[in-house]
Amino acid sequence: MAYSIGQVEELTGIKPHVLRYWEEIIPGFAPQKDFGGRRIYSQKELDMIIRLKFLIYEKKYTIEGARNQLIAEAQAVADNAEVMQKIQSIRSQLSDACLLIQKHRKQK
Repeated sequence: MAYSIGQVEELTGIKPHVLRYWEEIIPGFAPQKDFGGRRIYSQKELDMIIRLKFLIYEKKYTIEGARNQLIAEAQAVADNAEVMQKIQSIRSQLSDACLLIQKHRKQK
């Protein structure tokens, strides 16, 4: 599934200006843009945002430290691709379910 910047903010609590900043300094973090120039985030990018949020806000990494951690984790993912694909599939399903719940709550 693809997510707009607003949906990513809803799911993660990360403001759009922070997401745009992270795009500049995190390798491999570059959402696609639609014909109108709006950012479209993939599940992989959403997972990266959630991980960055955890590293920076919970573990108190610097942005550089978080970037280096992501690079190291990317190598581990490459070494365990099958397991990681299953985890990404489950995360995608959970993200979709979360958005549906939020949408349903707003309609009430």
